[in-house]
Amino acid sequence: MTNPSRETPVRRIVLVANVVAGSLVDGGLTPDALRSRLDAGGLTVVPEPRPDAPLPERLAAAAELPGIDAVAVAGGDGTLACAAQALAGREVPLGILPLGTMNLLAKDLGLPLDLDAAIAVLATGTMRAIDAGEVNGHVFLINSVLGLPARMARHREAKRGRMGVTDLLRMGAGLLRHLGRYPRDRALLTLGSETRRVRFRTLAVVCGDYREGLGQVLSRAGVDGGHLTLYLVETLSAARLVRLGLGFAIGEWRRLPDLERHETDALTLDARKALRVMNDGEVVLIAPPLRYRLRASALRVLVPAEEPR
Repeated sequence: MTNPSRETPVRRIVLVANVVAGSLVDGGLTPDALRSRLDAGGLTVVPEPRPDAPLPERLAAAAELPGIDAVAVAGGDGTLACAAQALAGREVPLGILPLGTMNLLAKDLGLPLDLDAAIAVLATGTMRAIDAGEVNGHVFLINSVLGLPARMARHREAKRGRMGVTDLLRMGAGLLRHLGRYPRDRALLTLGSETRRVRFRTLAVVCGDYREGLGQVLSRAGVDGGHLTLYLVETLSAARLVRLGLGFAIGEWRRLPDLERHETDALTLDARKALRVMNDGEVVLIAPPLRYRLRASALRVLVPAEEPR
């Protein structure tokens, strides 16, 4: 890996590593080993102020450190959403070391998944402002999902790997097992000036929107599009599940009759009880009403510098 040029000021960063992230556990990496590689990459690593606190408190304390150029976070998408909770609206950017299972945000940003290449981005990358979503104070960067996926989250495989056709079929089989176990969720949906009652198997609020096309499953079209996208599946029989699965597999699903889609910058869901919500893969119970809003360009992120023309 090439060190930054002498003309480039050395960046001072604080490292916050989620020690239970997929690649940290599977690859045998430790925070000390990461710090050594960051030092070798030409970065000045400032000690973490509260290394023994819970992860949200560690990230909040790191964001408050004076004189740092970035908060470097090692982990997956859930860890990055936790970091966004502390960093959204601040000048200090988020540096990403993609060491989770799926690393969807890193892929959407065009970040390298190789660790040394990701460290080079921390040293020489540029800042980019991206959108964030928020529901009742909980920040998410990719999506917020209710219904069956949120219920099934505790049954997720420890290693999911890349989301290919085989993974979609496995997910579909799991959904089939759960279709008859739970009634549909009920809520009062307010979207724009319209309020209506809905019953759904799955509801997702995406920060931006997903990209259609073969091999583009869960890949977003942009991270700064200035809108949220609501997807609603009211009923999910076995036949409808197969149709949706095939649509996702071939990259033509947006206009399927079983799928309702709306672009918006805010929406509200009201219900009689707390709802299980999966934000960027992490499940929380949230008391209604659920108020979703877009926070446009709320988070600064270090991304690869553009090559000079």
